[in-house]
Amino acid sequence: MNYEQILAKAKAYETEISGFLRDLIRIPSESAQEREVVLRIKQEMEKVGFDEIIIDPQGNILGRIGSGKKVIAMDAHIDTVGIGSLREWKHDPYEGKLEDGVIWGRGASDQTGGMASMVYAGKIIKDLKLEGDYTLWVVGSVQEEDCDGLCWQYIIKEDKLKPDCVVITEPTNLRIYRGHRGRMEIGVTTFGISCHGSAPERGKNPVYMMARLALEIEKLNERLRHDDFLGKGSVTISHIECKSPSLCAVPAESYIHLDRRLTNGETRDSSVAEVVDAAHRAGLKDGEFKVEVLRYDTPSYTGLQYPTDKYYPTWVLPENHVVLGAAVDTFKDVFGEQPVVDKWTFSTNGVATMGMFGVPTFGFGPANEKYAHTVDDQVPVEHLVKAAAFYALFPVVYSRKA
Repeated sequence: MNYEQILAKAKAYETEISGFLRDLIRIPSESAQEREVVLRIKQEMEKVGFDEIIIDPQGNILGRIGSGKKVIAMDAHIDTVGIGSLREWKHDPYEGKLEDGVIWGRGASDQTGGMASMVYAGKIIKDLKLEGDYTLWVVGSVQEEDCDGLCWQYIIKEDKLKPDCVVITEPTNLRIYRGHRGRMEIGVTTFGISCHGSAPERGKNPVYMMARLALEIEKLNERLRHDDFLGKGSVTISHIECKSPSLCAVPAESYIHLDRRLTNGETRDSSVAEVVDAAHRAGLKDGEFKVEVLRYDTPSYTGLQYPTDKYYPTWVLPENHVVLGAAVDTFKDVFGEQPVVDKWTFSTNGVATMGMFGVPTFGFGPANEKYAHTVDDQVPVEHLVKAAAFYALFPVVYSRKA
């Protein structure tokens, strides 16, 4: 096989890949609002010749190439976060500006760049007749920014598609990533006794109770488990509020939202127990507080509601796994050098594919994750081209090794 031909073909489609991505950026597609961007992806899949295109009841788009034995899925979530304050942006977040070989805009790095490269990998497969004994599903998944992995819970459980391996195309700076920390969202409520603010001694202020607990959460973060590959677990307060009958009263309840990142060996149960312990260290008694793992139940853009707990397991693909070996071989074949193998700092749909369902998963994507969710959201065009070449070759390499 002429590997240089694959990269050359990807380079030949540079204008089409870039144009497609710029179109995607111009369509606002925050979580549960992805309908129009899904239709644009469908249009491009039809143009390049996918064998089958499905939009499932949740709104995920799945494009198929081939019908061989080994089933491979490549995933890009096609929802984005919001834009925040426009005054912070140097470029219009919805313009998809191309300047000096870089495309700017919301979702460029996280992560419609991966979507654009995947679709044109399909075109390269068709052009160079790289089909083999595999079935490739190119997936544009929804609601990841709100609830990572929810889409793949639906695809595996309801669409009945459980691949032999999954490629997550979140930004890796063209490195191969084999895992990341898990995460969970925890709510903590303290219960006080409300009374008139002119005589606070008649009540019990839950904000003061929460203040003591907040300091214990800060201490908890320092003593969490460390893993040599994934790093340390973490916990931080990301929101705080209270419920009060008026601004002239002692509140009845106070609430904090915890962002908990889970390294190897940390679980849902152990993390909840640590927060309960922190409350006890703060002097709170059982009945004065509640700790709960939160739920996600926002309907998708199709109106489908698919509730799940906000617990997203840690996952790591072993260094000696055949899927990782195929990824490394693909990189060396296409680019003629050894790849860097590492991990993400943030969380991806891998929490479901491998974390929940045990499907061997790795990551390879254009752009640097440091630009995700920032006003500098961007992807180099060169990355789009190289990613397309990698995606086109990987199914052949994997289906031969597996």
